[in-house]
Amino acid sequence: MKMANNNFAKDMRINLDEPRWDQSTFVGRLKYFFWVTDPRAVFKTNKQLDDAKELVALYKEGKEPEGTTEEQIWYAKKLTLSAFHPDTGERQNVIGRMSFQVPGGMLITGCLLQFYRTSAAVVFWQWVNQSFNALVNYTNRNAQASITNQQIAVAYVSATSSAVVTAIGLKTFLSKRTTSTLLQRFVPFAAVAAANMVNIPLMRQSELIDGIAVFDENGKRVSESRYGAAKGISQVVFSRIAMATPGMLLTPVIMERLEKYRWMQRIKPAHVFIQTLIVGCFLLFMTPTACALFPQKCSINLEKMRLVDSKKYEAIMTGYGDAPPKKLYFNKGL
Repeated sequence: MKMANNNFAKDMRINLDEPRWDQSTFVGRLKYFFWVTDPRAVFKTNKQLDDAKELVALYKEGKEPEGTTEEQIWYAKKLTLSAFHPDTGERQNVIGRMSFQVPGGMLITGCLLQFYRTSAAVVFWQWVNQSFNALVNYTNRNAQASITNQQIAVAYVSATSSAVVTAIGLKTFLSKRTTSTLLQRFVPFAAVAAANMVNIPLMRQSELIDGIAVFDENGKRVSESRYGAAKGISQVVFSRIAMATPGMLLTPVIMERLEKYRWMQRIKPAHVFIQTLIVGCFLLFMTPTACALFPQKCSINLEKMRLVDSKKYEAIMTGYGDAPPKKLYFNKGL
């Protein structure tokens, strides 16, 4: 394979270690996550993904094949981000990839909203949903933060239990007090929200206990911060709930209206497919939108570390002397 070191002028070469769009703005982050979560990447073969990863590596070394265009480089970077773990470089399982969030989420959410009438169906689909979430969280875990199999199991069982208890409890409460099927269709959302508030903090409990790695403006690792971990995890929880909100709250309203038409009453077996497509339309936009709500590179004021990280704050002040950084940065995760 013929190589060329001068496909791009030196001052025009792409910095593949930086995002394609400005991540300090919501619009820039939105473009980036629409790009990374593109569900079409799910259908790429392992060979296509490995070739994309290899092209990115060759480009960084200035050894890309002759005639390679800028768009080819960016597309290879897109596939690499969508399928390989950023810390380990390993190819991720298909279900856990960011590009699978829309198709996977729409299938499970569609079934959660459709099969809500019996307790057995509620338990089964909440279990499926939390199993999916657990696999996604494990696949995209921070490889630098240690978590044991026991902690993963506790997070999984706790999230599944909270979802099932919330769903069954609300279903029972509403069935005794109202005949409105619309209100009962909102129960899955409450269960999903409750599970997210339990699952994510437990999956990342080591960060809450030991702190998340924080860096100065030059990228130098300074210390660990429990305050930063709490801020980042709370933003992730909010984003996950925001991601599910439109689809799980508006889809029941749309279906309630549609089911009043005779043609819909004649095709009841197809309701689950129609509902799933509606949810998919919401998730197609809400997945990147929710991910873009907060910067991936989150920041905290150094003074805030005094609240819960007083000893580490003092160590930083001692290390930097008269010129300590005003802000520290960390990767909040997804």
